[in-house]
Amino acid sequence: MATDPANGRTAETSLYALTTSELSDHRRQLESAIAYCDRMESVPQARGNLQARLDDVIAEQDDRTRLAAHA
Repeated sequence: MATDPANGRTAETSLYALTTSELSDHRRQLESAIAYCDRMESVPQARGNLQARLDDVIAEQDDRTRLAAHA
């Protein structure tokens, strides 16, 4: 399992465990990776996994927004 040396977190860290800033950074990385895949002549199968992970990140951000609005 890959580890980010900057913060010691594994690539599979649960989204709920990420700080808001880390979650935003992760979203930007996923969006960039998806855009890169979309520019390729033959879109790799990994794009679907990236999109699913991005969907999870967006859902987590939406949940946090809803919780903050009701706090």
